[in-house]
Amino acid sequence: MPWDLRTSRKDEITKDMVIARLDRGGETFEILVRPDAVETLRAGEEINLVDELASDAIFRDVKKGLRASEERMAEIFGTADSLQVATVIVREGDIALTTEQRRALLETKRKQIVAYIASNAINPQTGTPHPPQRIENAMEEAGVHVDPFRRVEEQVDPTLDALRPLLPLSVEKTKFAIKLLPGDTGKAYGEVRSYGTILEEEWQPDGSWIGVVEVAAGFQGEFLDRLNERTHGNVETKILK
Repeated sequence: MPWDLRTSRKDEITKDMVIARLDRGGETFEILVRPDAVETLRAGEEINLVDELASDAIFRDVKKGLRASEERMAEIFGTADSLQVATVIVREGDIALTTEQRRALLETKRKQIVAYIASNAINPQTGTPHPPQRIENAMEEAGVHVDPFRRVEEQVDPTLDALRPLLPLSVEKTKFAIKLLPGDTGKAYGEVRSYGTILEEEWQPDGSWIGVVEVAAGFQGEFLDRLNERTHGNVETKILK
């Protein structure tokens, strides 16, 4: 159960959390949530949000401990259920970070992107990888924007596009033919778009989806694991030559 912000352990519980804020209907709604939960929910995944919040209450001012009106929540969101409202706030609201939080989150995400490129991209002129520091310097020179709340796999391709005028880069990719059944498209289509580039796609009359997707080789295993997880194994995949 989340901690009430009025407890003596408030500082211990909330020091690594961020404020998510949504202005709607002339009201402000705020929660304290773990940063990883923001990334997960915005990627379209479902999580047990109750474990990611500092409190099960919705606030109009977290810092002052002022709770939002349940009546106004019901009017604006169509429900006074705090977890449902919190989910909307995380997915659609703004994330208020302290300077130190933003620096730490950006640094972590930047290093993850650099590590992926260093491990999966090569200099096609030499057939060898670029050193991480060279990649990081090029990202700085190219002015690459890093989003602390977007998955690494969603940011790799835009980063590579920005770096190619500065560094010769080649990334091995794998093409998959994929079929999603009607009941799984809503859960798994977002994963397909997040991990790969859709080269061809077709929606079938029965609501199923078939397509050809190109995925960076470094994400191949993770991509297939995600699809199987989201569809409970009811997905058809085939590597194309």
